[in-house]
Amino acid sequence: MFKHTIIKRGLATAVANPLIVKNSRIQASVILSRAPQITRDATPFEKAYFDYREKLERQEAATTPTDFYFKKGSVAERRWKHEEQARQNAMKDPTTSLSEALQASQVSWEKENEGLTVSTKLEKLERSTKADAKDDKKSLDRALKQTLYLVVKQSGENPWQFPQGPIDATEYLHEAAERTLTEQCGADMDTWFVGRQPIGFYKEASAKEQPGLKVFFMKARVYAGQVKLNKDFVEFAWLTKDELVNYLSPEYYKSIKDCLSDI
Repeated sequence: MFKHTIIKRGLATAVANPLIVKNSRIQASVILSRAPQITRDATPFEKAYFDYREKLERQEAATTPTDFYFKKGSVAERRWKHEEQARQNAMKDPTTSLSEALQASQVSWEKENEGLTVSTKLEKLERSTKADAKDDKKSLDRALKQTLYLVVKQSGENPWQFPQGPIDATEYLHEAAERTLTEQCGADMDTWFVGRQPIGFYKEASAKEQPGLKVFFMKARVYAGQVKLNKDFVEFAWLTKDELVNYLSPEYYKSIKDCLSDI
C-alpha cells in the first residue's frame, strides 16, 4: 500500500525544501497566455486570393431567379438590384473586390433610402479597444488579434520574467508551477495547465558562491479573472511576443521564444 503525504501551504514565497540538483537550483515557471479573441487581419496576398476565388465562383454560378426570391417592385428587390449592379461593376474591375463593392453599395443605399424601411442593422465592432488606445498593458482586453503572455517584476532591480519559483523536494514540476502562480499572482484567475511536461528550459551558470539555476517552463491558459500580485512583486503586464523582447533579458527571451506563438 502506498502512503500519501498531504502538505498544506499558505501564500508564502519560500518553500520548505528547495530542490537543488548538481549545484543548480531547480525552479518551475508558468507561461500563462490568453488566446487571440478575434481572427487576425488578412494579408494583401490573402485578400487578393479570396477575391479571385469569389469572382471565379460567381462567374461559374447560375443566375439568381429574382422573381422567385423577391416580390416585383418591392424594396427588397430594389435593394438587391442595387447591390447586384455593384457586384457586376466589380467583376469588370480587377482592382475592386466584391466585398468592398458590396459594402460601398450598402452604405450608399442606406443614405439614399434613409427612413424608407425599418430594418435590423448589423453593426461591425471595432477591432481595437479602449485598452489599445490607452496602451494599458495590464488589461486583458487589448491586442485581441494576438496571444498575450503574463510577465511579472519583483521589487528592486530584478528583471521581468514569467511567474517562477523554487520547487519543493516533495513536488512535481506542474504542482510547483501551479503553486507558484497562485502565490505570486493570486487565486482570482481561472486557469488551465495544458500538460505536465515542460515546454522550455532556461539555464544560468553558477556565479561565485551562488548555485546555478535551471528553470522549467510549464504552459497554461487563462480564461477569466485578473492578476493580484503579492507584496514581493511590484508590476505585471500582459504582452505580445513582439513586446516581450523589450521586457525580458536577451538570454531569457532566447530560451523561450520558440515556445511562443507568433499570432
